[in-house]
Amino acid sequence: MNYLNMKDEKLIPVVMELNSLLADYNIYYQKLRSFHWNVLGKNFFDLHIQFEDMYNDAKVKIDAIAERILTLRHHPVSNFSDYLKISSIEEASVLATDQEMVEILLNDHKTILAQMTDVIAKSEKVGDEGTIDLIGAYIRELEKSSWMLNAWSKSSDDQLKKEEIKSEAKS
Repeated sequence: MNYLNMKDEKLIPVVMELNSLLADYNIYYQKLRSFHWNVLGKNFFDLHIQFEDMYNDAKVKIDAIAERILTLRHHPVSNFSDYLKISSIEEASVLATDQEMVEILLNDHKTILAQMTDVIAKSEKVGDEGTIDLIGAYIRELEKSSWMLNAWSKSSDDQLKKEEIKSEAKS
């Protein structure tokens, strides 16, 4: 039964991009779990909780992306060895500092956001509104998460400098 108003062969580019995104999210998810387990220092409590929230969110997105691929009548990639081959996200050392962990995740967010943009572009070409809607929401959520991590990585001195620049500009 063809319950979609799209031809299967036209969906192949969308499915390929979704599988790349699925691979990215799986590597990202495991990295978040590793960082959750291995974070040390004065920021332990904040980051331990934040990384857990983030990997729980990633887990939900992984399932939804795989189910979207199935909805499009294709099969999601599901072997970790395949994820490592097609993902643009790389594994990270557990020896990273808390600051380095956040920096690594912000770089991963850039990569994932770029992949999401590719998914949207392919989806637009074939009129796949369901995928566009799903991924559009994910873009908004990941951008907000990126903003929060970026804000965390700044020192209060950065805010003071910003205020000094504003007051000098008014003078």
